[in-house]
Amino acid sequence: MTGRAAARRYAQISFLTWLPTGLYIPVLVLLLLDTGVSLATVAALGVAYSATIMVLELPTGGLADVVGRRPVIVASAATSLVALLLLGLTESVLLLVTSSILRGVGRALGSGPIEAWFVDTVNARPDVSDAELTRGLSLGLMASSVALAVGTVAGALIPLALHTSLAVPVLIAAACDAARLVVTLFAMPEPKYAATSLRSVLTGVPAAIGTGLRLGVRSTSLIRILVAAAGMGIALAVIELLTPAWMSVLAGSADRGVLAYGIVAAVGFAANALGSGLSMPLMRRIGSARAVCLVGLSVSVLSLACLAGATALGGIWGVVAAGGAYLLMFVGLGVAGGPLAQLLHSQVTAAERATVVSIQSLILQLAGAVGAVALGRLAVSTSMAVAFGVTAAMLAVPGWLLVAATAPSQPEPEPTRAS
Repeated sequence: MTGRAAARRYAQISFLTWLPTGLYIPVLVLLLLDTGVSLATVAALGVAYSATIMVLELPTGGLADVVGRRPVIVASAATSLVALLLLGLTESVLLLVTSSILRGVGRALGSGPIEAWFVDTVNARPDVSDAELTRGLSLGLMASSVALAVGTVAGALIPLALHTSLAVPVLIAAACDAARLVVTLFAMPEPKYAATSLRSVLTGVPAAIGTGLRLGVRSTSLIRILVAAAGMGIALAVIELLTPAWMSVLAGSADRGVLAYGIVAAVGFAANALGSGLSMPLMRRIGSARAVCLVGLSVSVLSLACLAGATALGGIWGVVAAGGAYLLMFVGLGVAGGPLAQLLHSQVTAAERATVVSIQSLILQLAGAVGAVALGRLAVSTSMAVAFGVTAAMLAVPGWLLVAATAPSQPEPEPTRAS
């Protein structure tokens, strides 16, 4: 498979991975409430989903490094398909709990293998360049953002436009996972990995996790890259926490605030896709993944500072200023995403690639959770302007650290595979 063909397949599977999430997000809470469960139960289901992802993030990454990328992606699509069918068709609390856990399993299984597969496929070619690798990674991120934007809008409009059940977007999401399953099975070639017995898997997964963790602790360059991911996680979590309440205040009512934030959030996904697209010409012009990453992070830091300043405005001008800064932040994060991924992959070999991607995802989630709690309290005790300002500083620090990052490692060896 050529580099461009691999990039297209990576983008296709990334789109199908995130489109279901976009489709069910707008209706999830209302659908659960319509089944008769309480708001507290809805919150508990969300906790079960998030906890499952965090517990399984590293084991599933290690599994992909041991048995291969394709089997894990197939398992992710199949698990998510069953979970969404349960969510759309059942009213049993026990089955809804099962659905939440299975959605978490599917998300954990699918968080890193497709990216690792793309990098492995491109690195197998002798003529690979950093620019080609960054372009493909940015294309995959752009496809993911487009999927979330399209899915969010479609998931909100389908029940209203078709006068149909809230479960319909969820069932369409399940069909998308079925499509991902088929594409992965029949259009994602991958050499067979050596670990085929249960014993080799049970011994190989802990070893892969240990190797990835040791690399993450010992490599200064990788630590800087992971700190950058933590800063991005904090920025995203704070925005998602504070912006809806702020929009309600600016719009004058909760209903209009929800509408305003829904529109801004959907366009935010599109802005992230735009940023991912912009990283490609920037990479051609600048020629350095680190420099393009710094450009994107700088734009996001500037936008957070603008958000802090926009809190002084009210009414329609406050909404416009907040929306503009919000979108600019996502453009910056989109610009930084692909180059940052290329920097990460330059520091690891194929043997621990998916594990390290899972470590990055876990750090992003944990940093976001801690940052949301801490900065949410800061916003209550001081002001939103102070919270946004501190968030900007916490995103700027990783940018400064990346300036001192060491050069990429030498070309990596191939993973051990069966003949």
